[in-house]
Amino acid sequence: MTPRRTDPAEGDAALAAWAADPDAARRGVLAPAVRRTLELFAEEFPGGAVELRVPPFAAVQAIAGTRHTRGTPPAVVETDARTWLELVTGALSWADACAAGRVSASGERSDLSEQLPLPGPRRIARRAADAAGDGAMDGAASGGGA
Repeated sequence: MTPRRTDPAEGDAALAAWAADPDAARRGVLAPAVRRTLELFAEEFPGGAVELRVPPFAAVQAIAGTRHTRGTPPAVVETDARTWLELVTGALSWADACAAGRVSASGERSDLSEQLPLPGPRRIARRAADAAGDGAMDGAASGGGA
């Protein structure tokens, strides 16, 4: 199991704040939201075959398979905070993010289209967007774009 470093309530609240107004989110919201969702991803898909990086906030190892101990891992996925949060909540599809050049993914098992979005963060974001009266999460129902 992945050790928790982010308080779940703080991370969920940050994710909700981001979903309510993604354009206004600053580091104090992005950091705990990204860390919490990365931790959830690593818990849901344990392993060490893929290193998932969202600089400057965090990185986790996930997905079952070959585990590395030194140097660059066999598979790396890297993206920015907004793209990660859109992916994990379903506001952006994996295919659309890759096509737009918003994700760098290399190596075996680096295609996360089967793992994303995550149900918990998706629910939190949808509730927050609905409460804010914002249609930002409307694409999530179909898994479509941002």
